[in-house]
Amino acid sequence: MVSAAEQLASNMNFGVFAKATELKKRIWFTLGVLIAYRFGTYIPLPGIDPVIMNDIFRQNAGGVLGMLDMFAGGAISRMSIFALNIMPYISASIIVQLCTAIVPSMEALKKEGEAGRKKLNQYTRYGTVALAAVQAYAIAIGLEGMRGTVGSAVTDPGMFFRVVTVITLTGGTLFLMWMGEQITARGIGNGQSLIIFAGIVAHLPTAFAQLFELARTCAISTTFLLVLVVMAIAVITFIVFCERAMRKVVVQYPRRQTAQGATQAESSFLPMKLNTAGVIPPIFASSLLLLPLTFTGFVHGDSPEWLRWIATHVAHGQPAYMALYALLIIFFAFFYTAIVFNPAETAENLRKYGGFVPGIRPGATTANYLDFVLTRLTVLGSLYLALVCLLPEFLIAEHAVPFYFGGTSLLIVVSVTLDTVQQINAHLIQHQYEGLIKKAKLRGRA
Repeated sequence: MVSAAEQLASNMNFGVFAKATELKKRIWFTLGVLIAYRFGTYIPLPGIDPVIMNDIFRQNAGGVLGMLDMFAGGAISRMSIFALNIMPYISASIIVQLCTAIVPSMEALKKEGEAGRKKLNQYTRYGTVALAAVQAYAIAIGLEGMRGTVGSAVTDPGMFFRVVTVITLTGGTLFLMWMGEQITARGIGNGQSLIIFAGIVAHLPTAFAQLFELARTCAISTTFLLVLVVMAIAVITFIVFCERAMRKVVVQYPRRQTAQGATQAESSFLPMKLNTAGVIPPIFASSLLLLPLTFTGFVHGDSPEWLRWIATHVAHGQPAYMALYALLIIFFAFFYTAIVFNPAETAENLRKYGGFVPGIRPGATTANYLDFVLTRLTVLGSLYLALVCLLPEFLIAEHAVPFYFGGTSLLIVVSVTLDTVQQINAHLIQHQYEGLIKKAKLRGRA
């Protein structure tokens, strides 16, 4: 069935796409929402001096702010109303998903079907509001202490500024959450992922311009620039290969009698991806490692000595940071894979429907076999994630590359692109099937 669908998708031409009116409407709607999002990243936060803020950002662009600004599509460097981006919603979604595997009451909600899913979505929205409000208040305090070469970034600091900042940034995050849900329902692809994707892609031209400017001024050699371009193509190819890689576990079903009286056995396969956890491990790892730097930045030099020591030795480019980053990615890859894929539950579902893995007894033996295969896949997947995510750290530390080539950003771009293309192909296949059905009905009436 999969090969037939792939063959059908490969045979499609521009004429099929031109006739897919519903698909074109969805694509235009998605583009319209993303354009509105990009306009919002240029609306400044009330009470902020944009010139001083831009000066402060240029002084700290190579550190934590540079990485966060890349995900926000430049919204942090301009300190716009979308500076928090949709990350609080992503964090709340991850927390709720983790709770469904730990808290029994939330696990029961997950099994209740549509009603339980709506309840969990409501919890996610509440969590988004709480996380966005806390982060917005922390940003307001941090902004009041930021000073550039010509003055403070905040024109009138105080409680009024903090309240306005919390309301504005929280409202911006909730608006992005709503936009993402609208894209998912009425557009193409996952709305939240596409918003992050748009922010990363929008930041790439500026990053490439900075890189070519370094080459023009001989800050980096032309040979290194060519090596970097070749490396970019190689890394993208490697990520596409790993993201599409999977282990197909053959599943056999009992023989069934056909209309002609013959019996035949049905065969299928259980797809087990190399990278089951997706981009969650790098996000978790980077969030934990950013905490010391965030706290020391907010307290303005009054932090304890031990916290300043941690912030100094666990900074970007430091060996301790890279080692901890790799270990945390590997840990969260195993942790999150264990949450999203339950071998015992999968084996029980196969047994209920009469399916079995050839040569493996149903039940506990099948669960142990699936766990064995999943563990080996996760070992390779976690090493692949650690390698890709450490690449930008090496480039920044050794060669002062002005942007985060690789890592979580490239994983998100490649994954979202593959998912969007797959959904477009699915819509085209559905449209072609609907056309064939309509033709068959017309012929039947004739």
